[in-house]
Amino acid sequence: MAELIVPELVVPALSATTKDEAVRTLAERLVATGRVTDLDGFLADVAARESQMPTGLEGGIGIPHCRSAHVTEPTLAFGRSAVGIDFGAPDGPADLVFLIAAPAGGDADHLGILSALARRLMDPAFTEALRAENDPATLVALVRGDQAPEQREPAAEPTVEPAAPFRIVAVTSCPTGIAHTYMAAESLARAGGEAGVEVTVETQGSAGFSRLDPAVIAAADAVIFAHDVEVRERARFAGKPTVDVGVKAAINRPAELIDEARARAERGETSAAAPAAEDDAGPQAAGGEGFGSRLRRYLMSGVSYMVPFVAAGGLLIALSFAIGGHGIADAPSVADHFLWTEGDSWAALFHQIGGAAFAFLVPVLAGYIAFGMADRPGLVPGFVGGSIAVTIEAGFLGGLVAGLLSGAVVMGLQRAQVPPALRGVMPVLVIPLIGSALVGFLMFVVVGEPLAALQRSLTDWLDGLSGSNAILLGAVLGAMMCFDLGGPLNKVAYAFAVGGLAEAGDGNLRVMAAVMAAGMVPPLAMALATTVRARLFTKAERENGKAAWVLGASFITEGAIPFAAADPLRVIPSAMAGGALTGALSMGFEATLRAPHGGIFVVPLIGSPFLYLLAVAAGTLLSAALVVLLKSRRRLPSPDAAPATAEPVTR
Repeated sequence: MAELIVPELVVPALSATTKDEAVRTLAERLVATGRVTDLDGFLADVAARESQMPTGLEGGIGIPHCRSAHVTEPTLAFGRSAVGIDFGAPDGPADLVFLIAAPAGGDADHLGILSALARRLMDPAFTEALRAENDPATLVALVRGDQAPEQREPAAEPTVEPAAPFRIVAVTSCPTGIAHTYMAAESLARAGGEAGVEVTVETQGSAGFSRLDPAVIAAADAVIFAHDVEVRERARFAGKPTVDVGVKAAINRPAELIDEARARAERGETSAAAPAAEDDAGPQAAGGEGFGSRLRRYLMSGVSYMVPFVAAGGLLIALSFAIGGHGIADAPSVADHFLWTEGDSWAALFHQIGGAAFAFLVPVLAGYIAFGMADRPGLVPGFVGGSIAVTIEAGFLGGLVAGLLSGAVVMGLQRAQVPPALRGVMPVLVIPLIGSALVGFLMFVVVGEPLAALQRSLTDWLDGLSGSNAILLGAVLGAMMCFDLGGPLNKVAYAFAVGGLAEAGDGNLRVMAAVMAAGMVPPLAMALATTVRARLFTKAERENGKAAWVLGASFITEGAIPFAAADPLRVIPSAMAGGALTGALSMGFEATLRAPHGGIFVVPLIGSPFLYLLAVAAGTLLSAALVVLLKSRRRLPSPDAAPATAEPVTR
């Protein structure tokens, strides 16, 4: 562990009595050795990390740590207290304190070395040696691994059942991904060895993560999630007994978690089955995925991150028009002119904030498509490519292409064979630099102008739509919205509509109106059907029908999922027919909508609102009538039948 710690960074006798004093004492050593440039700024970063979760561990250990722009190189300082310092551990104060400091873009190699320290802290012989030694140089040798603890006993051989040992796969992750992530992994592995259980851990740390082999996951008897941030690609573990806890639980009581996992497996408890398509972002999953499935997942990654920007920006812009009219778009900057008592000032404020949010749409779309393909290294080239797409007016299509290009370029760079000395700087310097340069060249020089021309043609086409062409487009988009009720096809139609909101022209606004109108139909139709012909539905479906009124009115298409899951062959075609009718009528009526969400609650912002609501009503009546007709032609369900249920989620 050379150069991460030196004798000048060791304080064998800390006089501090509080964690703030202890951190400041050690941080002053980092400043004195030139490893931290701004003491107060660094201490603020440590305090921010500490506010997320206490860094005290059982066994008298404190590991305050953070990534900070004020750190010049990965480093750590060590101090020992005779009285003990409270770092929030459940068993009392800490006498061994490690301050771990990493640069804001801490590279993978050094973070790996820091994680090795975190694992060694789980070894009682190592911590006993740290408590017994007083010489700073010897303590440094112990921490570096240059000197082994004198009293270290060999680790006990795990007791493995000869026939078929119980197998557990685990995922550990913490907010910064430096220490707790790896300590939890080591703790689970040790406890598994003592219990005769095979434990294989995937650490989702700050340097990225290596996915467990799908065969290992498939062979596992149970799963443990020990995390304080969202588990990446969680669907890989679906259908198995699962224990889900915070990361510190795995450090403090790993044996209990293993026992709980075994008990759940014996009781036959399982988590929900994996969804057919996962909207969560995440890099490519291993194993047998076709190109079409991968492409869809990449695109869904970008869309899922883009939608919150759409909702925030679009609703703010719509609100600004409701307050100040469409002329508010030409208002001067509120930074130069704002009156608290003037309604137009507030309208201009909302419009300009919404416009700022909309400015991120294409870069976020491109950045997270690249992220879905190549993990974190894809973000910078993806955002750069998306920003260039905005600059050259390539719009939504430019963002899609920029994201795919960025992901492909970074994946190619990741496969390059580089000298060991360069591996550490690849994710923080080489890949962002070369990837951004290549993607920028491709977007500016090669594909940018054709994409911009295509985007202009699409906008002009939408503006010029009328008659049968507009009606056909509305029918197609309406059917797509209702096919999978919030799934990939639904998201593609929705993304097509919201991508146009950033462009000028009534054609784009008519598309948004048709898409939202059609998306309201399935839950409203199911609610109406359960009301007029209740005997055709189970008790649970009738209860879901009551909630579907509100969900449909709010444009939450997923409100129809419980009905589609129970009877897809009747519900889905009926929903598609009603959605297609609504989309066609909305386009035919030339209704417009600037808000990307809101259902009936944004009716005042809709052009031709009465005709728009008529289109929604017509589609709802058609879908409800078809569902009732199709269900009437089969045997009525048993009152005791177990209905399929699903919890609707917002778009």
